[in-house]
Amino acid sequence: MLHEFLTTKREELISRCREKVAGRRAPMPTATELLHGIPLFLDQLTDTLRDEAASGSHDRFEVSVVPRDLRKRSGAAEIEATAGRHGSELLLKERDSVDQVVHDYGDVCQAVTELALEENAVITTDEFRILNRCLDNAIADAVTEFERQRDHACRTSTPRP
Repeated sequence: MLHEFLTTKREELISRCREKVAGRRAPMPTATELLHGIPLFLDQLTDTLRDEAASGSHDRFEVSVVPRDLRKRSGAAEIEATAGRHGSELLLKERDSVDQVVHDYGDVCQAVTELALEENAVITTDEFRILNRCLDNAIADAVTEFERQRDHACRTSTPRP
């Protein structure tokens, strides 16, 4: 199961993600992002996969939606909150785009799939669907919060005629 793979290979995945993030020319990540953001997201992703595997809720038609019975108690809810904070932090660091957040989550996907391929680990279609849903939702939540706060800052700092 993918959640077991993520648990077993956690340190290797964190290392690979950090290498990918650190290897980007711009924008440069903060030390906090490298030290805490990647492990936190991997843990939340692992929790979501474990919760959904245990519940047996793999609704093929709800690809981008966390099943209602898991929404409040799963890692998915934590992903939503953390991703929102990530988007907010980008604005506080005076980033003018969300390029970094998209690449950060993409790095996680690449690290997981590359290591799974190297290790001949099996990722089922349902597990990959959950992985992608978590990544898509995290990106969407971070971008939405970034835009919301940027728009608010623009409205409050620009005098109206």
